[in-house]
Amino acid sequence: MPIDFPTIDVTALLPEIIVIITALLVMLFDLFISPKRGLGHLSLLGLTVAAIACLMLLGASPAPAFQNMAVSDGYSLILNLIFIVTAALSVLVAMSYLTGQGMQRGEYYTLLLFAVSGMMLMGAATDLIIVFLGLEIMSIALYILAAFNRRQMASGEAGLKYFVLGAYASAFFLYGVALIYGATGSTNLHLIGRWFTQNPAGLSDPMALVGLGLLLVGFAFKIAAVPFQWWTPDVYHGAPTSVTAFMSVGAKAAGFAALIRLLMSSFGQAFAPDWQLAVAGLAVVTMTGGNMAALAQKDVKRMLAYSSIAHAGYILVGVASATMTGVYGVLFYLMAYAFMNLGAFAVIAVLERRHAIGSVITDYAGLAARRPLVALVMAFFMFSLTGLPPFIGFWGKLYVFGAAVAAGLSWLVVVGVLNSAVSAFYYVAVVVQMYMHSPRSPEEAAEAEAPPLNLSWPVTVTLAVAGTATLLLGLWPAPLWRLILFGVFG
Repeated sequence: MPIDFPTIDVTALLPEIIVIITALLVMLFDLFISPKRGLGHLSLLGLTVAAIACLMLLGASPAPAFQNMAVSDGYSLILNLIFIVTAALSVLVAMSYLTGQGMQRGEYYTLLLFAVSGMMLMGAATDLIIVFLGLEIMSIALYILAAFNRRQMASGEAGLKYFVLGAYASAFFLYGVALIYGATGSTNLHLIGRWFTQNPAGLSDPMALVGLGLLLVGFAFKIAAVPFQWWTPDVYHGAPTSVTAFMSVGAKAAGFAALIRLLMSSFGQAFAPDWQLAVAGLAVVTMTGGNMAALAQKDVKRMLAYSSIAHAGYILVGVASATMTGVYGVLFYLMAYAFMNLGAFAVIAVLERRHAIGSVITDYAGLAARRPLVALVMAFFMFSLTGLPPFIGFWGKLYVFGAAVAAGLSWLVVVGVLNSAVSAFYYVAVVVQMYMHSPRSPEEAAEAEAPPLNLSWPVTVTLAVAGTATLLLGLWPAPLWRLILFGVFG
């Protein structure tokens, strides 16, 4: 009896394979290369090659891979670019930050690259089993990275807390997968969608409803949506700043990547009214809860952690529209968030490395006089995160809010705009401290007279790229918008 071997289209998942090979090479060269900072250069080279592969595949017809359990299409390739940009900027931040903190070890870059490969798998997955595999590859790497600073108890606590709560999220997700399989007989997203189309009454099946609810709970943990966000501030604050910068963007983008494909493929337009209200409600409580908590923070790192919860709510506004315009808006928002949030964390990492200031907001007093360029780019990031023009964050919010208005969710946009106004209080407070307050203590006054901070080239590149993208793509968003449209439509 002839044996039919499955056809494996390696080209379809070429960017993912390049990242995994790079991770293995970094692990191998870790045995021979010293200082370990050189492994950061190797990681950047691998990420650059993966980005080139993504750009070469953009515009091609969708290519299924691994028995239709994954696909290389415009959606996954644009997401891959977001993950790669996030990882590349994070590596640049880490190259200086880890040296300054005495944590320059090769396994850091290996774990970061494996986490990226998991994120890319989540974006390409068309089967719930592959979504789970990508989720676990990403999560396990992030658990270890959160606890990477073994000399600080807060870092170990962050890793342990993230692991325990992440395990709960995985359990919810797996229960959801099991129930969806029990109701529809498949874990393939398209087959699940076809089953519901042919059996519309199936959506009222309690097994299917509970399964969808558990899947949403699992994703809500990963994107830090209220009321499943409690792990975020402690994990973000305890983890090394370079890790926080990476997970605050990458893990959130990966969660949204899989969530959007699940909702649009398996519970698409025909069933949108069934999940639209639930996602809209989740967006309201997430925006409001994140902003209210961020208002009370005096620590900039914790403030950014809570504000990341609010940003998950803004992105959910685009998801709730249940239209392709909303999907484009979400992709644009995620790319914008990668630049402005990573840039903000890069500034915190630089200052932590030099022990010039801490992360308490009053420590930023007079920063504009001491470090004018650093203060300027930090102001860019704060204004952009608020959503003010002419920065890229403005367009991100405009696109997701516009999609919601077109979908008849104007009330949700009103809530989003009010929340953006609230966020201005804590973002602008950092700018006010930098430009309108003076150092208070004698130590801070002495620091004010210190020579200008000499930034290393990786940090300079990070701030230059993030700052330039935040401003220029705000003034001229068309190239990024066209790239997203070209990637999705071909």
